Amino acid sequence: MRVNPALDLPLLERGSGYARSRTRWEIGLVLAVTVGQSALYSVLSLVRALLRPTPIGDQQTQLNPSRDSAAFWDVLYQLLSIFFGLALVALVVFLLWEPGVSALRRIGLDFRRFGGDVGRGILLAALIGVPGLALYAAGRALGITVQVQASPLGAAWWTVPLLVLAALRAGLTEEVIFVGYLFDRLRRLGWGWWTIILSTAALRAAYHAYQGFGAIVGNFAMGVVFGWCYRRWGRVMPLVIAHTVIDIVAFVGYPLAVALWPGLFGPVPTPSVSPTPSGSPTP
Repeated sequence: MRVNPALDLPLLERGSGYARSRTRWEIGLVLAVTVGQSALYSVLSLVRALLRPTPIGDQQTQLNPSRDSAAFWDVLYQLLSIFFGLALVALVVFLLWEPGVSALRRIGLDFRRFGGDVGRGILLAALIGVPGLALYAAGRALGITVQVQASPLGAAWWTVPLLVLAALRAGLTEEVIFVGYLFDRLRRLGWGWWTIILSTAALRAAYHAYQGFGAIVGNFAMGVVFGWCYRRWGRVMPLVIAHTVIDIVAFVGYPLAVALWPGLFGPVPTPSVSPTPSGSPTP
């Protein structure tokens, strides 16, 4: 594998027990409040789906459910959800910051090479998105993938902007944490590059396990490709662009896909309230 010198980080001294222990605790806490927590719930969702009498291929899940039947509150809750999701990304970037060194520049989440990043991102989106759609179709045909309803939000003027923001949040959350943050911290602990790539790809697969086995395989492959690209390029920005483009196409194009292939994607669901145990809308 071609090595990008920008990612040659100083390893923590093996004798520095405090620094290594602190880094491990930091990684654990970050995962506990971000993608690690979601991965655990996702795996549990898959287990529950497998235990139900209904075949997993006949079950469905929503990626962007409505939060309230009233339009104003639905939009407000959606925006707050996006804001707090991005706040977790900002927290991770803050932890990566070091005196005299920009964390955004170090992981390549800046606009210094935006033209090249866009080109690479579009290429990655095509490389991952088209086989991903084929894998989803195969999983649905085999009955091992849940029917994913990507954009059940109402067809109002604010629907597309909200879906674009949701796609951007997903791209930043997954690529900054799975790649930018974990690659930095695990490398400092002395992990080998392929160990990091395969481990983060497995975590990414678990993060999407609620969608079924097709999504597990597809996202593991995506994690390996994205990890290899980051190791070669030293930049998160192309990965964020690729991920965001893939999700925008999936979210915004979902109603069109339903119209063209109703048997594969299913009918567009009616927006509904997602209640908490107390009966109030889930923000």
